[in-house]
Amino acid sequence: MATPVETGAGTPVIESTENDAIHVKAEYPLMTDDQWRAMRTVIEFVVNFKDSDGHDPSKIFHKKVNKRSLPDYYEVIKEPVALSTLKAKLLNREYKNFAEYVRDWALIVHNAQTYNRPDAGAYVDALAIKGLVESELKKIVDKNIITPEIASWPDLGELPPLEAIPADEEEDDEDEDDEDDEDDDVEESEEEGGRKKRKRGQRSSAAIAKREGIKDEGGQKMSDLGMKKKRGRPPKVDTPMEARIKNVLKAIRKPKNENGQIMIHHFEKLPDKATMPEYYVEIREPIAIELIKRKQKRKKYQSVDHFVRDIDTMFNNAKSYNQDESQIYKDALYLQGEAHKFAEEQKKRPDSDFVMEEGRIPLPNGILHNNELWQVGDWVHLQNANDVTKPIVAQIYRTWQDTEGQKWINACWYYRPEQTVHQYEKHFFPDEVVKTGQYRDHHIDEIIDRCFVMFFTRYSRGRPKGIPADREVYVCEARYNEEKHKLNKIKTWASCLPDEVREKDYEMDLFDSLRKVKKVPSPLLHMLKDDAEETDEIPKPRWGADNAPPIVGGIYKGPRDENQSPPPEPTPTPPPQPPPPPPRQISNMSNHNESNYRRNSDLNIAMEEAGRAFGSTSTPVANNHAPISYNQTQNTQQYHQQSVSPAPVQYHQHGQQSASYTSQNHSSSFVPPQTPSHMSHYPAPQDRYGQQNVSNRAQNLPGTNPVAQRPVEVYNLSDSANAAIPDDIREQFQRDEQGHVLFFTTPPLDVLPPTKKGEALGHTVKYLAAKLRRNHKMKIKRKAEEAEKQTDEVQRKKRKLEEDIRIAEDLESLETKALKAFIRQMDEGTDLIYKREYGDRWQEVKTFETQRLKRAQEEAQELKMLLEANEKKRAQAATISFRSNGPFLDDIDPRY
Repeated sequence: MATPVETGAGTPVIESTENDAIHVKAEYPLMTDDQWRAMRTVIEFVVNFKDSDGHDPSKIFHKKVNKRSLPDYYEVIKEPVALSTLKAKLLNREYKNFAEYVRDWALIVHNAQTYNRPDAGAYVDALAIKGLVESELKKIVDKNIITPEIASWPDLGELPPLEAIPADEEEDDEDEDDEDDEDDDVEESEEEGGRKKRKRGQRSSAAIAKREGIKDEGGQKMSDLGMKKKRGRPPKVDTPMEARIKNVLKAIRKPKNENGQIMIHHFEKLPDKATMPEYYVEIREPIAIELIKRKQKRKKYQSVDHFVRDIDTMFNNAKSYNQDESQIYKDALYLQGEAHKFAEEQKKRPDSDFVMEEGRIPLPNGILHNNELWQVGDWVHLQNANDVTKPIVAQIYRTWQDTEGQKWINACWYYRPEQTVHQYEKHFFPDEVVKTGQYRDHHIDEIIDRCFVMFFTRYSRGRPKGIPADREVYVCEARYNEEKHKLNKIKTWASCLPDEVREKDYEMDLFDSLRKVKKVPSPLLHMLKDDAEETDEIPKPRWGADNAPPIVGGIYKGPRDENQSPPPEPTPTPPPQPPPPPPRQISNMSNHNESNYRRNSDLNIAMEEAGRAFGSTSTPVANNHAPISYNQTQNTQQYHQQSVSPAPVQYHQHGQQSASYTSQNHSSSFVPPQTPSHMSHYPAPQDRYGQQNVSNRAQNLPGTNPVAQRPVEVYNLSDSANAAIPDDIREQFQRDEQGHVLFFTTPPLDVLPPTKKGEALGHTVKYLAAKLRRNHKMKIKRKAEEAEKQTDEVQRKKRKLEEDIRIAEDLESLETKALKAFIRQMDEGTDLIYKREYGDRWQEVKTFETQRLKRAQEEAQELKMLLEANEKKRAQAATISFRSNGPFLDDIDPRY
């Protein structure tokens, strides 16, 4: 509860519960209805105000700053206020006096000036609001609703001193805006509620802490802690052309207009399509500083002139869309001239003026080393001084040469799970790595070999094309925050790559089917102490050599992060297998009719084709049903590994099968025809059934047509083997008329064979036919709709023409009626005039006047006709006719 405090003058004041340094006088009178109405009027005026350019200075102050977007705002501003605060207090009548209302307005302005730099838009808008409110308060004072003392702007304390930004620091700010990876700014980390890039122009909490002398938890001033370790980023390695472009962009950021606003702010981003769709209708090539900087970062500009063309397009768009007297038009006109002037100045400077720090000479085309070209975007293994068995997984971001001719790269490190600090329930993919904020310089000799890192959404679909089988391919799902030891899931993989390769993609050799990759527990679980508790301090990683990842990370038993998935459920123990039946002889496949499941009813031919498909070169099976035997040792082991389902398990193999076949080759489930052997149990056909698809098996048959003759697709076991399957199991699967369980090597579909090697199977013929029919129907439907639309258009034009004709006729009829009505009214008016002038003799006078006028008109007509006749005679008399049969002078005298 606030308690009164006596000041030196004896005036009682109320101490604020939110800010001890600010006091509000308690001696003001209670609120009146006129004051409540005046409060509402001021808010409505500020909210509805727009300047000459249509800008609303109150827009960003309608609501409080989002804590998740700018968490440091609430570290700096201890008493946040917005227009929504004023409206709520006004609605609930919470103000005890008018001075509290004025103080809230002052807080809005003061907070904006405290958190933002003077060149920031929010700072300028806050000053505009202050002027509006002060002018409205003066009107209220003039109406004697409040006193001038109440309307005076309260003193809320000194503003932070305006520190001049050194050139190198300003360059760092610009560089951070341009070169920071979007991974820490664009991607949302759920535990922080979505970090966003902090707007340039805001004062950092560290700067304000330095000004106010705030101490850290250990009692040491933050200003004495030294520079906080920055998140690593690649060094600047710009070519002279890129440096010139950056200098022009930096130069046009400085000019201000007469209102004190930085001119370039109008052109930072494109207008919102939802609120200004007409802009994109009128402007055919929209572009803004944001897009120009993105193109500059991604090396899209080939010259300074190429860059200037985009600058001209941006400013010409602004001049075309805005009126000549608008502020945006004036700013665009001025900045366009300045950009051309700066660009010409930069082009005149020699390349030697743009040597980078430490004498780096950029090598934009890469580095040729050990007969290989290493470029930006390449994934590499680097030497790890802490553990030679675990090379550093990294991606190249920069390539350059120093003053001594030595070639260097800057690479972003990717940690292995055992190099991170994480919660003990965290699971990882096999071969998983995590992106870090470590961008380190390495000599070109430190590169060991190439590798590749794939985003987890593509890892299960295939391998990058052209990557040899012996090269490591890693998977990445998260980025690692080394300060907070958090693993945040990556949402956009492109944001983790260098700017130069973000728009490039790589081809893949797809697997035959989606590969299921199961996560495994943390490799550091053995380091977790038995007595570990959730309240234990998070361990620190153990570092070794300077330019190498940690020797080992750490593991703790704290609670799971909000964005961490729970550990996968353990795989249940499979049920016990039934005891194997006594050994029985396996006969050849049954000879029953299976025409519903396969194209070829000749079982011996089918088995011959199957044998060829499996790579066997043994003698074809004869028609006398030679018995086929299984390898007893191999099948005994495989029986306990097969699934509960009797369907054959498919395994995809990428190597070539052996062309020869011997009885000792255990890579196949079949052996050539030999003396019948006995088995202790009868497993389903094993892994070799799933090695090749239908088209591959058909291609292995020389001289065969894969459409006319297809290999076996469905088969069953012998009677004895089928009887060994329990009845309740057999009932769960498809069976033939004799009750044999049917096994399928491929789906029972007519699919088109792949046209290229490594290509996946196409759709079924049935599906393609249905799709073709549907497309045909849609084409007919669209054609009918188009014809109907054309017919409707003709009918509409016809109706419109008829309507126009009817309207014209009605107008003509109305004109006639109007003319008649006018003549009648004129006659009636004339009669009234004659009656008023001549009384009872008006008809006689009217008749006389009418006849006189008639005679005068006739005389005038006769005179007109006479004049026209005389004029015609004079014209004829003045005309010389050359239509004569007589001779002319020039026929006789050559002088003419």
